Amino acid sequence: MAITVESQKRPEGSKPRALRRAGLIPANLYGHKGTESISLTIEAKTVERLLKRASVNNTLIELNIADAPWRGKTLLRELQIHPAKGTPYHLSFFAVAGHGDTTVGVRLRFVGTAIGVKQEGGVLDTVISELQVSCAPENIPDVIEIDVSNLQIGDSLSISDIPFPEGVTPLAESERLVVSVLPPQISAEDAGTETETEAAS
Repeated sequence: MAITVESQKRPEGSKPRALRRAGLIPANLYGHKGTESISLTIEAKTVERLLKRASVNNTLIELNIADAPWRGKTLLRELQIHPAKGTPYHLSFFAVAGHGDTTVGVRLRFVGTAIGVKQEGGVLDTVISELQVSCAPENIPDVIEIDVSNLQIGDSLSISDIPFPEGVTPLAESERLVVSVLPPQISAEDAGTETETEAAS
């Protein structure tokens, strides 16, 4: 999922607080030219729309600097939120072109209904919901789908069982547990009822 964001170079000497009052959010771009960075501003409404679709270290963003000769693919590396207002007040972008593979966090989506849940009353236990992977910027997946349809009670899937897209490498041990189907959960009330029934018999 690639998103385009328009930005402008931040005027020299401008104060972040004054920029925010004017409806602009300060930002920085790193990685486009060695250790050099560019100070930017982005309209608050643009940032609001961006954060509804993008997440840190996950979404490829086409960043356009209107008054500078630069446009390229970036990742949102850092998002600072105002502790009292809960609104964004600074963003950091990292240019990914020419840096080879990058590390991103990708959401896991579990699809299908496990046999152990549907037919045996078991409980699907999703151990992790996001995974760090290494891949080229153009290969960043929006999500990694995991089919759990064939899992019965006692079955599980580890990292090594997941089919990853070509060029995407998980940065976790192959034995790490991802999802399993647990036996039916017995509530305290049900357990008490069973005990009373056994005692009566």
